[in-house]
This record gives sequence, structure tokens and C-alpha cells, in this order.
Amino acid sequence: MIVNRGKAPTAQETFMQMAQASGLRGRLLITLGLLILVRLGIYLPIPGIDRAVFAQSVEDNAVIRFLDIFSGGGISALGIFALGILPYINASIIMQLLTAALPSLERLQKDEGEAGRRKISQITRYVSVAWAILQSLGIAVFVSSIPGAALHPGPFFIAEIVIALTAGSMVVMWISELITERGVGNGASLLIFLSIVAYLPGSVGQTIAFAESGGNVGGIVILVTVFLAMIVGIVFVQEGTRRIPIVSARRQVGRKLYREQTSYLPLRLNQGGVMPIIFASAVLILPSTLAQFTRNELIAQIGAYISPAGPTPWVYVIVYLLLILFFSYFYSSLVVNPVDMSQNLKKMGASIPGIRPGKATSDYLERVLNRLTFLGAIFLGLVAIIPTAVESATRVTTFQGLGATSLLILVGVAIDTSKQIQTYVISQRYEGMVKQ
Repeated sequence: MIVNRGKAPTAQETFMQMAQASGLRGRLLITLGLLILVRLGIYLPIPGIDRAVFAQSVEDNAVIRFLDIFSGGGISALGIFALGILPYINASIIMQLLTAALPSLERLQKDEGEAGRRKISQITRYVSVAWAILQSLGIAVFVSSIPGAALHPGPFFIAEIVIALTAGSMVVMWISELITERGVGNGASLLIFLSIVAYLPGSVGQTIAFAESGGNVGGIVILVTVFLAMIVGIVFVQEGTRRIPIVSARRQVGRKLYREQTSYLPLRLNQGGVMPIIFASAVLILPSTLAQFTRNELIAQIGAYISPAGPTPWVYVIVYLLLILFFSYFYSSLVVNPVDMSQNLKKMGASIPGIRPGKATSDYLERVLNRLTFLGAIFLGLVAIIPTAVESATRVTTFQGLGATSLLILVGVAIDTSKQIQTYVISQRYEGMVKQ
């Protein structure tokens, strides 16, 4: 097979490596097998629950429907793997926030290298266990409150559900780490990707049934066109970077003199990825969730007021956009620290042309980051609002739930996984050249 050494692998070369290279083929088979195992675990029933009664009672529940997108219908199905990877994702977000807030965790991550990162990973697993227990306890209490859902309600029933769901969540977490280590792509991201993709056939089937029953076919075409256009826009924005030129100083090592080297510092347009939308969505559904448990009328009214189906949709739009803007800046400050970047450039003997090292560099980087974050937040706001607006205008609600968060996750995970496969193909290419 003739390949071009200087270019990225073509689709033909990639598929040939996937079929012929035993290493890549084995990784792909391991990944597919483990993903299928997780999907089967969702449908293994937890004993003591009438699943038909439970599914009927939560059919119109907005909170359950939102969580179902990230669990592939696991919450409404109430299988052993119902919680899926959600506790681990929540624990990872909590640890990111704590690492930025606690100096001891920050030192552990930055100063202790691989050993420190392993410690943080272990702490994240412990937090995942605690979070899984809390979530499963909430589900157990919620199931017990539904008449007829629990066959034998009581403390033993609650304990049985908590143990089953927590154990299932830990198995899923182990499988995600196994995919990351021995498969292709990031295990946790792929499991969320799988859950969203599993939600698609039902939406497509409902859309076809809606069209066959005399529904708005033009509205369906418009909605699908908008979704496809947004996917293209997400690809461009996810890959969009601002390249800041940096110049490495001339240095002498022994008798050899190294000239000035010019490179660039890439700053992504969307630093926070999908996290700002997830945080904003969680805050918006929080009043409705609390109202279900507390039965408080004031909290229920607040939840209805900021709901897209509420009496004032414009309030929902404004609050949603403001929350996305706030969390975009908040998450960007956690991911990128201009002061640290300025210090690292100074240690490496590099500088930005026309900008003095030190505080001037950090101020410049902070201004650039603020502008990029603002543009990224506006894009995220449009991605979050446009699908809901188009669904309301066309009155086609069969894709309800597959909005901004789902699209960003699908596109982001697909891009990252394809890049990892291409990296493996390139490594195989050069290994073959070395053997020759």
C-alpha cells in the first residue's frame, strides 16, 4: 500500500488499517464488545419493581427524560446499569471544581506528576461511589413513592435498589476505564455517545409515524436541515482556534547555538466544550426536581416560569443565555489560567512578539481569552436555543431532547475518536517504514 508520508491518512488507508492491522482491529473489537455489554446491562431488571407501572408514571417527567438522554433510556428502564456513567461524570466535574478551589489538590495535580494524577483519579472513584449511592437512594425513594411501582416497599427494598444501582454504576465505570486503556477513544465519552445514539432510533421512528399520520412534512424537513447545519457549525467551532505567535529566545547549549524558533500558542474558541450547557441545563431543571421532592408550590412556580413550555418562553431564553454566558467564563477560568501560561512561557524563554514577558503577557492572554469565551458563549447560546425555537415554530416535537447538549457531545466525541484512530494509523505507517 502506497501512502503519503507528509499527509494525514486517507479514509481508504484508515479502513484498510482497521481491517488488516491486528492491533487496531483488536482495540476496535474490544471497544464494540464492551459497549454492547453496557447496553445489555441496562435491560437487566432490578428485582422488586413493576417496570411497566414505573415507566407509565414517568412518561411525561421532564427530569427523567433529560437524564434518559445521557443514560440511553436507563433511568426509565431501571436496569442494573441504569445510572450508567453519570456518577463518574458528576464526580469528575466536582473534582475539577475542587482542584481549582483547593491548593492541596492543585499541587497534587501540577507538582507530583503521574503519581499525583493517579491519586486524583482514585479520589474521583471514591467520589463516584458516594455520588452513585446518593443518586440510587433518590431513585429508590422516588420509586417507593409511586403507587404500585414497588412490589415490596420498605427499608430492605430501598437497600436492595441502592446496592444494585451502585454496583452497576461501578461496573460501568470500570468498563469505561477498560475502553480507555485497551480500546479506542475515551471510555466515558464513548458511553455517553452510545447513550445518545441509542435515543436516536426512537426519535426517528416517531418522526416517520408523525409524517405518515399527516403531520407537517415541511416542518420535519426544516428541522432536519437545521440540525444538519448546526452539526456543520459545531465542527467548525469545535476545531476553531486562535493561534498566538510565540518566539523562543536564542540559546546556546555547549558549543551549539540554537536560533530563534517561531511557533504558536493555540487557544480554542470553545474552551468549555459542552460543560456550560450541561451546567445551565442542570440549574434550569433544579427547581422542577426540588418541587417533586418537597411539594413546594413556590419552587414549582419558579420551575414552570423558567421552563421552555412555561407561560413566558422569553424568560426561559434570557435566563438560559445568561447561565450559558456565566458558566462559559467560569469553566474557561478553570481550564486555562493566563498567569500560569505567562509563567510557563517565561520559563521556556519564549515570548509573544510585541508583548513584554510577565504581567503584560498574562493581561494580553486574558483579554484574548475573554473575547474568545464571549464568542464561544454566543455560539453555545445559539446552539442551545435554535433547536427549541425551530421545534416550537414547526410544532415537530419528535426530536425533543436531542438538542444542543446531545449535538455537541456527538460531534465532539466523534471528532476525538476519529483523531485517535488516525493517530494510530499514522503510528502503524511509520512502524512499517522502520521495519522496511
